[in-house]
Order: sequence, then structure tokens, then C-alpha cells
Amino acid sequence: MYRFYVQPQQNVYTRSLIGYEMLFRKYDCNGWHLPQDFASIPFEEQINLLKKVGTDLKLKVESLSFNLNREQFTSQTMTNILIETQKQIYPATLIVELTEDQGNQNIRTEEIKQYAKQYLKYGIELSIDDVSSGDNIYEKIAPLLDITSEIKFPMQNLCSEHRESEIPGQLLFWRKIARNFGLRLIVEGIESAGDDELLNELDLPLRQGYFYEKPHLFRLIGDPKL
Repeated sequence: MYRFYVQPQQNVYTRSLIGYEMLFRKYDCNGWHLPQDFASIPFEEQINLLKKVGTDLKLKVESLSFNLNREQFTSQTMTNILIETQKQIYPATLIVELTEDQGNQNIRTEEIKQYAKQYLKYGIELSIDDVSSGDNIYEKIAPLLDITSEIKFPMQNLCSEHRESEIPGQLLFWRKIARNFGLRLIVEGIESAGDDELLNELDLPLRQGYFYEKPHLFRLIGDPKL
């Protein structure tokens, strides 16, 4: 069985919930865990779940974020289905987080921009996930920033890569980029009071991480208590 776990995104200054990131999980004899192969999950099942959760939350939260790699993002079939989904979950906004994963092929930046404009026409926003990691470094995403609504900075990625010393400078850099382009900057992977204090010092209120709340199962009506 598949379900979404949700993790809150919040403005800590106003103590307000701004959205949820949707994280796919599988349940089997080992309990809930990340699927080993996301590509093996029937796409129809993913979207049906997104619609069900979105319908339940559309009057309770401003936005729902859903991850796609570049190959998925530039699928016309995906585009059509997500446009239909956005109509169903309105007034909540569907935000597509473009991950650093290319998928099975390299996708040209111009192609991503063309699809992003289709999404925006129907109110679906583009978020660039994990900036400073993988293919989502500044030089590669700069051409996308004029059609982007949000960027997400992953503190946990830099920590896992033993790049902790870079975090303050990288945050200042991406704060400047966000302000120049009028973007939301969400800092994710916040796991300690020290992380929280640093973000207070840098005046970065939009946050997501274990320090505030771990992802939790979003139960649908009729679900068994697993």
C-alpha cells in the first residue's frame, strides 16, 4: 500500500503553516518506508493519492508540494494530469519541486521553461529543490529563475557531504538570489537549535525540518490503523 507522508513548511516568525511537502511511502511487512524504486509505482496511483490528499487539505493549507525530476516535469501526459489535479484542489496551490535528478535523459533548459509556462498558466508553481546540490547549482538553474516561484536550500545535504562550513555563506548567497528574483526561499533539513538560531540571525523565516516536525502519515478516510 502506498500513502503520502506530509511535512509542514512554516513561517516561524508568524507561526503559520504555509504548506506541506508530499513524501511518498510504501507499507509492507517491514512497516512504512521509502520505496526502493519510485519508477515502479504506478503513476495513476501517485496522482490519485495526490488528488485525495489535496481534496482533504485544500481549505486547510495554502500549498502542496510534489517532487518531479526533469524527465517527469517535461512529460506532456504529466502536465495534463497535474493541471487537472490543480483544478480539483483549488484554492490550494500545487507546487512542483524540480529535483536535482535528471531522470533517464538530459533535458534542455529551454524545454523545462516551456513546460513551466504551461504549468504557470493554470496556477501551478515551480520550485527548484536542493539548490547548491547535484544539477541544481546556480550556473545551471539561473536561466529558470525568471519563471520560478520558490527555491529550497537543503542544510542536510551539505552536512552529509561534510560541507557544514559552507552553509552560512551559501545561505547568504541564496537569500540574495531570492530577493533579487522575488522568490520564496525555504530552508529545509533543519535538525537542531543551532540551525534554528543561525536562520534567525540571517532573517530566513520559511523553514522545514525535523527540528519543527517530522513527516507524518496522512491517513485517508477508511484507512486501517497500521
